Amino acid sequence: MTQLDPVVQEFVDALNANDHDRFFAALTDDATMSDDGVERNIAQWTDSEVFGSNARMQVESVGDGGTELVADYTNSRWGSMRTSWRFAVQDGKVSRFETGQA
Repeated sequence: MTQLDPVVQEFVDALNANDHDRFFAALTDDATMSDDGVERNIAQWTDSEVFGSNARMQVESVGDGGTELVADYTNSRWGSMRTSWRFAVQDGKVSRFETGQA
């Protein structure tokens, strides 16, 4: 399997560790995101979908040089679902991520 880009790997590791500070340290100050094609506020989205619901991501496959992945994403709000993720990396941090059901 292709390896994740190191910046994307840090994003995944921080999410799986439920480490708010580490997670936001992996993002640029002006990072943006979308969920199922809808632009979201990262702080509000992560509060609900990640940190407030004990989210975990099990990577199933990696593509596009390590900046795309498909994962089994589980949280206490929605249960488990197959999700796709695309990342833009800038200056060693994630500047944008897009997620949705795969």
